[in-house]
Amino acid sequence: MTVARLAPALAVVLAATVLPAAAQEWTGGYVGIYAGVATEPDDDDDRLLFDTNLDGNFNDTVTTATGANAFSPGSCNGVAQGATPAAGCRDNSGGADYGLRAGYDWQFGQWVVGAVFDVGRNDVRDAVTSFSTTPANYVALRKVDTIGALRARVGYAFDDVQMLYATAGVARASIDTSFTSSNTVNTFRETNDTDADGTQFGLGYERRVGTNWSLSAEYLMTMLEDDETRIRAQGPAPATNPFIRTNPNGTDFRRSDEDFDFGTFRAALNWRF
Repeated sequence: MTVARLAPALAVVLAATVLPAAAQEWTGGYVGIYAGVATEPDDDDDRLLFDTNLDGNFNDTVTTATGANAFSPGSCNGVAQGATPAAGCRDNSGGADYGLRAGYDWQFGQWVVGAVFDVGRNDVRDAVTSFSTTPANYVALRKVDTIGALRARVGYAFDDVQMLYATAGVARASIDTSFTSSNTVNTFRETNDTDADGTQFGLGYERRVGTNWSLSAEYLMTMLEDDETRIRAQGPAPATNPFIRTNPNGTDFRRSDEDFDFGTFRAALNWRF
């Protein structure tokens, strides 16, 4: 047999022996737990927007009987600590982030591709407060209850036991919302969709430990669309009340920034099989 004919045969033998052995380092399924911290939500200059004529457009100004802007004192990111801006606002916050995960990887040479599903909880709290000339505060608060994500990931393996990877996919969260106000003249009715959809992406590092275990560290950015929460300010205030001057059925308001974005730093322990 000539060398020219022998080379393809040797290539087939090598592909059938060496490459599958290397692929066994990362190819397979895994389950694990993760824990970490979530960062403060990114929502600078958030405020409440108003729809006084209830036409669905939140571009109106709530005015007093004299025509003045009833919300001229301004807004803050966070929960009001009093009826006026001078009392200050308690900052938004991140907190603990924890949950479970499962996934599967395929290795091709030094490249690894896979899919991972996470489900968990975190303590991210995000509020906006606007102040009226009454004086009074109006506080819209939201927090993540549970969150799940399905992501793809692409990694580069080295030293047989280490891998750097990028990951991206879709996320869905259950959101708890609440509204409070120091205004005792009007009544307030909240309508909302408790689910928010979005995307999640980030970078990570994973290292094999022994035969079946691995440790990983990653940073993820979560971007949710929370665009369904609405608050209706109604009577029984008199007809001159700013919230019912334009439409007797009341005034709707929502957040100016409906995006719910935050980052998480996580460490995970995985059992691979």
